[in-house]
Amino acid sequence: MIGRRGSRAEYLRRAATESGRPRRDGVLTENDLDALPDPVARYIRRSGAVGQRRVSNFHARIHGRIRSAADAGWMPFTGEQLNTYGPEPSRLFFIVARMKGLPVEVFHSFVGADATMRGKALSIVTVVDQHGPELARTETVTILNDACVMAPGALADPAFTWESIDDRAARVVFTRLGETVAATLYFDGADQLIDFVSDDRRRDRILQRWSTPLGRYRRFGDRWLMSYGEGRWHAPAPEGEFAYVEIELDEITYDVGPVRFRR
Repeated sequence: MIGRRGSRAEYLRRAATESGRPRRDGVLTENDLDALPDPVARYIRRSGAVGQRRVSNFHARIHGRIRSAADAGWMPFTGEQLNTYGPEPSRLFFIVARMKGLPVEVFHSFVGADATMRGKALSIVTVVDQHGPELARTETVTILNDACVMAPGALADPAFTWESIDDRAARVVFTRLGETVAATLYFDGADQLIDFVSDDRRRDRILQRWSTPLGRYRRFGDRWLMSYGEGRWHAPAPEGEFAYVEIELDEITYDVGPVRFRR
């Protein structure tokens, strides 16, 4: 049982606060896509974001499996997250995994300049406790990835700047609170994002290429989004490239309010 001080309770409290931010005004229009590289504009149209209100936040429910290294065992998990958009995008991410049959809660929080990641076994024993500028940079890459994957309409915001590569690729640079990160996006012939590659994340304090192959697109309400994705590290030999997380998107809702998290 998770009590008032458990990680899930903390996630719900913070999500209620973050989802209470003022809503963004306006509707995303074709004119907002004029300055974007062609494959990015086509992807946003394909996603169904044009004609919709500009995204203030999204709430997603997910499940999948995760591991700590290429030779480690997989742990199944369920989770949810809340991302917000505006002058200071934020991200709250909570999962419950099972390690050797025991529940492990992991809670990522990135609000303002404060980035933390804490994991507890049985809601009591701390197994992960990370924070500080290095994690903030990593989480900035993750916020960029989340926007590309689950909130394509946000990519027309001025925080994202673009460079054309070719008809199926573009480079994006994202700045949040003075922290700037970049990635290359790859698209298929159906105008769907199929990969995101960044060299701005660290693993064990060492910069390492990180990618998120995507697929199984389907409809979520009036949006067309991926339903499956991986997180992959591109490590040097002998470990090599490997997936450390596999995620299935179960549900996504845009512009939710605090009542969703007051349970």
